[in-house]
Amino acid sequence: MIDPELAQQAVRLALEDGATDAECTLAEGDEFSAVVRMRSLEKLIDAGSRSAGLRVLIGQRAGSSYTSDLSHEGIRKMVESALAVAQIATDDPYAGLPDAADLGAIPGDLQLYSNDLDAIDTAARIRAALETEEAAFAADSRITNSDGASFSAGARARVFANSRGFAGAYRYTSCSLSTTPVARQGDSMERDYWFSSARSHSKLETPSAIGRRAAERTVRRLGSRKVPTQKVPVIFDPLTARSLIANIFEAVEGDAIYRNASFLAGKVGERVASQHVTIIDDGTIPGLFGTSPFDDEGVPSRRTVVIDRGLLQSYLLNTYTARKLGLRTTGNAARGVTGNAGVGHGNFYLENGPRSPEELIRGVRQGLYVTELIGQGVNIVTGDYSRGAAGLWIENGEFAYPVSEITIASTLQRMLLDLEAPASDLEFRGSVAAPTLLIGEMTVSGQ
Repeated sequence: MIDPELAQQAVRLALEDGATDAECTLAEGDEFSAVVRMRSLEKLIDAGSRSAGLRVLIGQRAGSSYTSDLSHEGIRKMVESALAVAQIATDDPYAGLPDAADLGAIPGDLQLYSNDLDAIDTAARIRAALETEEAAFAADSRITNSDGASFSAGARARVFANSRGFAGAYRYTSCSLSTTPVARQGDSMERDYWFSSARSHSKLETPSAIGRRAAERTVRRLGSRKVPTQKVPVIFDPLTARSLIANIFEAVEGDAIYRNASFLAGKVGERVASQHVTIIDDGTIPGLFGTSPFDDEGVPSRRTVVIDRGLLQSYLLNTYTARKLGLRTTGNAARGVTGNAGVGHGNFYLENGPRSPEELIRGVRQGLYVTELIGQGVNIVTGDYSRGAAGLWIENGEFAYPVSEITIASTLQRMLLDLEAPASDLEFRGSVAAPTLLIGEMTVSGQ
């Protein structure tokens, strides 16, 4: 692991050379990716990187620099460069490090690092991708082509230190396995995918399970059609529901709020969603992708209830946005190795409801079950929502036929208020997650 002392050394050098405050991030990592297609290896990446980033303040003027040269001379040049930038920067009354009282880290093992990836050599990783693709071919004779399968893995370390006395480090691993089969039936050709991701290899779904699921999702799209334009209930499956929850994050993060560039600006304490909606940001859950002992300013990660049974309770803030709004950081600073911190999330999710996905579907007389969203037609400032979609049409509580080349539209305000029920199938396949969601009414535009 990269030597944590390097970060403290960079901070000391910056203070010696005239900085009034400084913070340094070190990052080190290995990246592996094997991509196969049509039973042959197509791409193999096995690489590593190390880098350092420094942010200094001279009064309230900030400057940043970074380097991949971690020698003493490389660190010295990084310090000089950051100070040179700060000397010509303009004063920002909100610039500064967190208060010392806000700094710290979650103690104990957060289960972010697994050694079992070391036991999976390159040949085994390639074989896993090949087996996943092959399982999709074997699942249905209509799977005639493939956009490939991949096995990815990484092991990384992060170190952070600042001039307020904070120094911390942690390691984390990740791996994933996926495939995208292509099915053909007559003139109809469709593709879909499935994947599994985890901190450890032992928690990945098997290649056969991933391949079968990908094949099932693909063949059910064959013979898709448009539907007449109408207003109906819309159910988002967990993969598409999480994109909706990601839109809500964009609307509650501090940059959008202080710029008044969010439909939720100024709404804390007000009802913004139905009573079925509770959205939480939690960077403390062991083993998940949004978990860390501290944020990228050295503030301990925490659990923040953003929306509680429909009432907006909190925004997500770093130190800068908190000062802009007259509030305190929520431990949500995020950045690469250098520059001013932005606002990120931990594990950002909508809580489970009491009913199964099948119960939600059975309760819909006529409506749409969304399995794919297309395009970027979401305006966080106004809340306007319009996206291309594909999925399955529901008739009398059952899937009737696949649909595609349609658009679903509403506003995020209306969708949150019309969210009738989340299902009970919340599962984290990344740092943003949601169960199956039922929206009472949206406009579906087709024929």
